[in-house]
Amino acid sequence: ILDQHRFERRLLALARALLARRSTHYLSPMPPLASAAAAAARGRTQAVFRPLGRRLLPQKALFSAAAGKFDGTVHSQGELGTAEFRMHFKNASGKAISPWHDIQLRTGQDGVLNAIIEIPKMTTAKMEVATKEENNPIAQDIKKGKVRNYHGPIFWNYGLLPQTWEDPNVEDPETGCKGDNDPVDVVEIGSAALPMGTVVPVKPLGVLAMIDEGELDWKIIALSMADPLANELHDLEHLEAKCPEVISGIREWFRWYKTPDGKPLNSFGFEGRCLPRAKANEVISGAYEHWSNLRSGKSNRGKLWTA
Repeated sequence: ILDQHRFERRLLALARALLARRSTHYLSPMPPLASAAAAAARGRTQAVFRPLGRRLLPQKALFSAAAGKFDGTVHSQGELGTAEFRMHFKNASGKAISPWHDIQLRTGQDGVLNAIIEIPKMTTAKMEVATKEENNPIAQDIKKGKVRNYHGPIFWNYGLLPQTWEDPNVEDPETGCKGDNDPVDVVEIGSAALPMGTVVPVKPLGVLAMIDEGELDWKIIALSMADPLANELHDLEHLEAKCPEVISGIREWFRWYKTPDGKPLNSFGFEGRCLPRAKANEVISGAYEHWSNLRSGKSNRGKLWTA
């Protein structure tokens, strides 16, 4: 109970600090949802969504079919908030696909990658791509037979970079830790709350080396290309100058979020420093190579679904 109260106090303090300065851009309320026709008239990629409580679910993905852009659909099965819920992905031909393996990492635009949103900002349900299930649908994490929720909302959109893998058999020479056996995580810091299942083009700005129970769990800090600040923020230095609380907020949220469950504080490599875009790109390139080895059978997949 004491740990939960401490976590809640830190969440409140973090929210107040973020709201106090320009980084309110990253905690703004959900914008009105435009129609697909209006979005097309503006020449922007867009998805149509329906609200469901405090979460959003895409009805149909209407993304550009340009090289590297997802042009398929998503659909849900089961009730959100239950162990039976699954969000499935299909390509433009209606064939079931894996969001982890079949959606391309590269968008075709230099320096821009696809990210898949699992957890919309300001929500608490711990959703994730089910790496051991066929076609890797998004599902809610299960702990001791119950669906898992954070003890407080996450303030950013959270998801993964497709076609990446943190290899648990490879030790990182700088941190001395091995990968956590998952795709690389991405924290999208833009102003819009992006619905679960959204495939969004992002630019990496930096990376944190979180160490979770001895495993290396990189957190790529990225910004949606549709965000109003996308033309101003190109690297870590720009983010720190424009919105100085964002990095510390992300770091402290992930440091503390497991403590209400009796877990120790998470630690960070590189003395907790966020590393610049060049390092983020290096991490992503390495994780793409590890994923390629996993998919080709060069690396042991264990119980992961890769077919």
